[in-house]
Amino acid sequence: MGDVYAVGMIPARMAATRLPGKPLVDICGKPMIQRVWEQACGSRTLREVLVVTPDEEILRTVEAFGGRAVMTSASHRSGTDRLAEAARSLEADVVVNIQGDEPLIEPAAIDAAAAPLLRDPALEMTSLMARCPADQLDNPATVKVVCAADGSALYFSRSRVPFPRNAEQAVPVMQHIGLYAYRRSFLLTYAALPPALLERTEMLEQLRVLENGYRIHMVEVAAAPLSVDTPDDLARMRQLVESRLRAQG
Repeated sequence: MGDVYAVGMIPARMAATRLPGKPLVDICGKPMIQRVWEQACGSRTLREVLVVTPDEEILRTVEAFGGRAVMTSASHRSGTDRLAEAARSLEADVVVNIQGDEPLIEPAAIDAAAAPLLRDPALEMTSLMARCPADQLDNPATVKVVCAADGSALYFSRSRVPFPRNAEQAVPVMQHIGLYAYRRSFLLTYAALPPALLERTEMLEQLRVLENGYRIHMVEVAAAPLSVDTPDDLARMRQLVESRLRAQG
């Protein structure tokens, strides 16, 4: 499989509920979508990084900083559907779904998600996880994942799982990181599946994969990146980026 290659896609739209216009908010002199794109371009695995959007404003911004954007329908209910539309016109073997609100995503994390698919033709989808911080164990906004011995996800939940009935033998609680890699053919299959009951119950789209009998191979990384969902997150992100820029001189 030496000719197998991966493309990164960053879904982005202006209509964010808690932070409208989120992809274009300024972070230390650059729009957030540019900072995400630049981090993704540091990946050693991706042949190309595309921004996938229904918004002309985002398209123009991406083209202005030298990136490539693909326009999609505004009617998609999820980023997965948006990626699937864009992937239909690609020849890439692997598509990596990179969150557009994580300006400090590590290129190595992207590589870690893509690597199993490039190595093992039997795998169809991968994602990332990290040890869950103690202050996030009972936060429903922080999604947890439980895995089988072979690294396959057994379940994702907003609750703390597994429950530590025997604290002395409890396994670590793992936080799910919403970066996904799919074989292109499977992405199209996944997007065509109807929303599943567990997915609608927990409001976690990845449960559609498990409920339909497919496998998600999980890869552990050191820590989850900070995402920007609220004005407070944005203020913190600006401080972090500013500190990094000062450290770089």
